[in-house]
Amino acid sequence: MAGGVKKKLHLGRLHPFRCGTKSFQPEHSLIGGPGFSRVVFCNNTESQRVLTYGNNYVTSTKYTLATFFPKSIFEQFRRAANIFFLITAILSFTPVSPSSPVTSVLPLALVIAAAMLKEAMEDLRRKKQDIEVNNRKVKVHRGEGVFDNAKWMNLQVGDIVRVEKDEFFPADLILLSSSYEEAICYVETMNLDGETNLKLKQAVDATSKLHEDSGFQKFRAVIKSEDPNANLYSYIGSLQLEEQQYPLTPQQLLLRESKLRNTDFIYGVVIFTGHDTKVVQNSTAPPSKRSKIERRMDKIVYFLFSILVLTSFMGPIFFGISTREDLENGTMTRWYLRPDDTTIYYDPNRAPVAAILNFLTFIMLYSFLIPIPLYITLEIVKVIQCTFINQDLHMYYEEADKPAKTRTSNLNEELGQVNTILSDKTGTLTCNLMEFIKCSIAGTAYGHGVTEVERALARREGLPSAKEVTNGEGQVENSNKAAIKGFNFFDERITHGKWVNEPHADVIQKFLLLLAICHTAVPEVDEDTGRLSYEAESPDEAAFVITARELGFEFYERTQTSILLHEFHPISGRKVQRSYKLLNILEFSSSRKRMSVVVRNMEGKLLLLCKGADSVMFERLTKNGKEFEEQTQEHINEYANAGLRTLVLAYRELDEEEYNKFNEEFHEAKNSVSADHEELMEKVAEKIEKDLILLGATAVEDKLQNGVPECIDKLAQAGIKIWVLTGDKMETAINIGFACCLLRQGMKQIVISSETPKIKALEKVGDNSSIAVAFRENVLEQILEAKESLTTLRKSSETLALIIDGKSLSCALEDDVKGLFLELALGCASVICCRCSPKQKALVTRLVKIRTGRTTLAIGDGANDVGMLQEADIGIGISGVEGMQAVMLSDIAIAQFRYLERLLLLHGHWCYRRISTMICYFFYKNIAFGFTLFFFEAYASFSGQTAYNDWYMSFYNVIFTSIPVVALGILEQDVSAELCLKFPLLYQEGVQNVLFSWFQFLGWAFNGVLNAILIFFFCSRAMEHPAFRKGGEVAELEILGTVMYTCIVWVVNCQIALSTNYFTLKNHCYIWGSIILWYIFLLAYGAMNPIISITAYKVFIEACAPAPSYWLLTLFVVITSLIPYFTYRSIQLWFFPMYHQMVQWISKDGQSDDPEFCQMVRQRSLRPTTVGYTAHLEATSKRFLEMHEVHL
Repeated sequence: MAGGVKKKLHLGRLHPFRCGTKSFQPEHSLIGGPGFSRVVFCNNTESQRVLTYGNNYVTSTKYTLATFFPKSIFEQFRRAANIFFLITAILSFTPVSPSSPVTSVLPLALVIAAAMLKEAMEDLRRKKQDIEVNNRKVKVHRGEGVFDNAKWMNLQVGDIVRVEKDEFFPADLILLSSSYEEAICYVETMNLDGETNLKLKQAVDATSKLHEDSGFQKFRAVIKSEDPNANLYSYIGSLQLEEQQYPLTPQQLLLRESKLRNTDFIYGVVIFTGHDTKVVQNSTAPPSKRSKIERRMDKIVYFLFSILVLTSFMGPIFFGISTREDLENGTMTRWYLRPDDTTIYYDPNRAPVAAILNFLTFIMLYSFLIPIPLYITLEIVKVIQCTFINQDLHMYYEEADKPAKTRTSNLNEELGQVNTILSDKTGTLTCNLMEFIKCSIAGTAYGHGVTEVERALARREGLPSAKEVTNGEGQVENSNKAAIKGFNFFDERITHGKWVNEPHADVIQKFLLLLAICHTAVPEVDEDTGRLSYEAESPDEAAFVITARELGFEFYERTQTSILLHEFHPISGRKVQRSYKLLNILEFSSSRKRMSVVVRNMEGKLLLLCKGADSVMFERLTKNGKEFEEQTQEHINEYANAGLRTLVLAYRELDEEEYNKFNEEFHEAKNSVSADHEELMEKVAEKIEKDLILLGATAVEDKLQNGVPECIDKLAQAGIKIWVLTGDKMETAINIGFACCLLRQGMKQIVISSETPKIKALEKVGDNSSIAVAFRENVLEQILEAKESLTTLRKSSETLALIIDGKSLSCALEDDVKGLFLELALGCASVICCRCSPKQKALVTRLVKIRTGRTTLAIGDGANDVGMLQEADIGIGISGVEGMQAVMLSDIAIAQFRYLERLLLLHGHWCYRRISTMICYFFYKNIAFGFTLFFFEAYASFSGQTAYNDWYMSFYNVIFTSIPVVALGILEQDVSAELCLKFPLLYQEGVQNVLFSWFQFLGWAFNGVLNAILIFFFCSRAMEHPAFRKGGEVAELEILGTVMYTCIVWVVNCQIALSTNYFTLKNHCYIWGSIILWYIFLLAYGAMNPIISITAYKVFIEACAPAPSYWLLTLFVVITSLIPYFTYRSIQLWFFPMYHQMVQWISKDGQSDDPEFCQMVRQRSLRPTTVGYTAHLEATSKRFLEMHEVHL
């Protein structure tokens, strides 16, 4: 089969590195030693079989068929509660058990089985994903130059594969050749590092000519390589071909899960397979996170366990004393128990032993204090809650077809308790989709667009906010949304070819020409629509090329050593095709802060075209090239204040002699293999990037995402603090802060900067040790001064904003300073950290999380945000344009920042309320049930005799009270979704943890104990003496147990009805159905053979149902037991209403749209709103009133 048409593109001249020409580096001497022992026989199956490397089958499952049962059982019994119930189940087989073994084993078995079933379903989902990946197809060399499809999982080390355009690499490969003549290819590593820009890879010269399938018929080579490791960015190996050795570097390594782009095909040899590949080696499990409610729940379980032990200890003491006194001097106190002829369990002569055995009996009997199904019920409820979040259409981003996605169900309730949000800026608050909006050419500003920052500045100055702009002819043009992605430029003076009429038309032409040529973008034509698009290394670069196209200079092809344009001809007014020979590219780097290309036009002129930051470009201008410098600098400052990113454009003409000298030095530096390779390249570039002529400057906007200011305003009203951690410079971050209302006019800004006069003076001297000491002292001094200001300004109720740069932040995060820094930051309304490294983002997040003890949420979209997301209590990944790494390592993924409002204020609030109430109710109903047993034991001299039938006790948690609590955890709503979003202060209930505090739990526990007292004493006293049956017999133990059980089933189910705010048909079915189910069970179970039903045999049909006292007593006990809770709720509702109750009030009265009532509710907030639109309006009103009072 033919290999396809090969492409010719001399990118050896485009890029400063041409790896095929490199010689061996010092580290290549390690090959063959420890850690560098892998040998690969390329295209030689027989030789490769001798070496047993792993296959390419990848699995992400936790279990196999063989390990599922033992491993999942082990997982379940890692929980202390399950171990306790296992012990009680084992003890149930001994004579000390108060009930039959099956009644203890069955509930535990059901709970463990349900948990294992959940584990199996989740693992099955992972298994299906694995099967899909492992069964993907790739073309593999089968011999004789024939390539055939094979499954990924069948690949072996040494196989030659052919990967087509837009396919993923099936394993880690060494690039041999490609469809391009120079054996280069473009690779997208978005799945690995989150970056969307394309990486250039290039094969060694020795294999670069293998462009056809048939060329591999006799191909044999040996690769000696490093062993498998997790480092994505390094690789050491050597290729032996025809007795020659060639060094292999990361430039030849193609990693599994990366994608081939803009290249028709490549050939590669498999070097690492399956779990040896670098992406799998990097697949570490994210840190295990547990919610604060779950951690507190564990403490409550320990507390209840101590109560269990205490009550179990009390009973045997009384039992031992009573048993010892049963037989004194031959006299039997309780003769009817026959203490003179009994077993060890009741032997008066061995009372201590009997008491110890009785203790074990009570441990099993009172185990109902700890709810065995709580954990599994909680997991089921959380999974269903996650489904609601995932299916919320209001959080579905239709434009990108991305719904919300919960990646863990452990943190649902934590979403309702967030105290601080730490947010990235670029791609999170902003779109990371750059739009060309303004420019300065020849000292003239072009572009009428209004940025988000300018709108915010207009609000800040009290000016009308311009939502629409007018062009030069007075026509209205909308600047909110670009019709063309990347291009949002409106100016009739230079659009539609009218730039030819401008005074400096020649400068404009060079400006647009530079935008069209000075880049590394690759054009792509959609085969279906014919639409031209560009693959660029950054959104900025794509915006420049698109702008050039829209203004008449269309870059449409890169062939061989040329760039081809459709160029607007200023005289004919038509587009003509022109070719520019591309000679060199001097790439952008963080130290150079600029990029240049050297081209030769069709007239033979040599041109150097350069673009870069103003800090490095203005100093490189020739004296004659500074004509527009002053005006351009003014425009750049205006653009920066408007939140725009700016670059300066300049050019120069080169003579042949100068260029030839440069080119010789450039290639010499490019091919050098010394340690100072980069420095040599930069020095050569410095020599030619000088004497430039200024053309102008560009201004692109990284637009705020839709709804960001409104979302921040709502979050601020909810009492959530918002910190911005960004890598951008301080001016840009401040402007974005104003745009999204984190900053406002009148807010005192505390700026801690490394750019102080003192530090600058020391930097000029160059004493590094003195600079470091002085810098640290300077930062500490600024923090202490800011703290003093904070104390002073607090008295005047003035809000503060803290702004700190990266260098200062590194000092502020030192152990002896971070406490002061955090105290200062917590006293400010807004915190913006600029020039933050990824590590600093994670350290700030950790500091806030640990020192405050409050719930933190981090949100970001890039690979540089991963540390921050994993460090926070909740990590939210934005599925934007910076790749998927942040999403893959997040807890929850959303497509837009604005969805955070609904995620927290609605789903977070509901989940917190549902989980908190559900857990408290679970403990309540088990405490109520457990203490009826305790009181009965006291009534029965702590003999260990149970009040209830064995199956009654077994089914209490499993059947008769389980389904309503699940419905509560899934369906409960205190207020509607609309009111949740309208009244963000409802969220403060979660932040203050009012529903799951120790006070709240003890209240539920007290209610449970009180219900147990009322149920037991009313039932026991009412049935102790009166006749119960028709024949005049009094009630037996089985009747008393049945009546008490009936009452408790009624009470706990009616209690959940009183605790429910939002009733649906399902709630009614589950609550009342559970009660009806009890009566059905009583009829069915009582009708069974007495050997099975034991004490329940016909107890309902013959004794309870015909007795009016049974029904009257049930009604009386239920009403009496519910009165205390109903009274408490009434008093609390009328005199101490919670936020949701106030909202329920005004909603019920139809006043939820009345501004006066709404404001009254909002004023009850314990946390003042200090940022956002609302705070801005309140501050403006306050200033107006103060001014009015002054005038009076």
